Amino acid sequence: MKRFLIADDHEAVRCGLRAVLELRDDWEVVAEANDGSNALAAAVVNQPDVAIVDFSLPRMTGVEVARRIREHHLPTEVMIFTVHNSSLLAQHAFEAGARAFVLKSDANRLLLTAIEALLKHKPFCTDSCSARFSEMSMGERGRQHKLSPREQLVVKLIADGYSNKGISAILNLSVKTAEAHRAAAMRKLDIHSTADLVRYAVRAGLLQA
Repeated sequence: MKRFLIADDHEAVRCGLRAVLELRDDWEVVAEANDGSNALAAAVVNQPDVAIVDFSLPRMTGVEVARRIREHHLPTEVMIFTVHNSSLLAQHAFEAGARAFVLKSDANRLLLTAIEALLKHKPFCTDSCSARFSEMSMGERGRQHKLSPREQLVVKLIADGYSNKGISAILNLSVKTAEAHRAAAMRKLDIHSTADLVRYAVRAGLLQA
């Protein structure tokens, strides 16, 4: 049985989503929430497979809910479900830990496809934002050519959360060499913080490699 959390401040939206999800015998809505704080609490308690979360929630945005779910290391995939057709918002959502971004206007056409992708732990982005997001990523992929294959791998591992020590163990390098690759990549990319390096990795598609 696949378990779902629905978080939206409009009861009609929650009821509509519940009706669609529970058409499947093996899908169950285990919790609903009308604000971000309650959504996070419900996710922690119920640990659903998928959380469908509106971006514009009171008390905590959907993107912040996604970030907190990741910080709690919950086994929950997050879909941001929104009226905002914004590639920048989609980028922020993915950086925060959401794995799907779906417009409410696309729900009839894409909602079930997005859920199926999430249940396989695959990313999904609504068509219009995906196209613009890809255009934004092209610039980052161009910068990526400045990096050696080893530097690209180090950047990916940093974005995945590994320390210099962890990277050295995975790649069978000394810690000093791992640090050198990290420094060289940041210098070539003109990046000056780990947070910016992670944002670059997301935009360049390195986290999907």
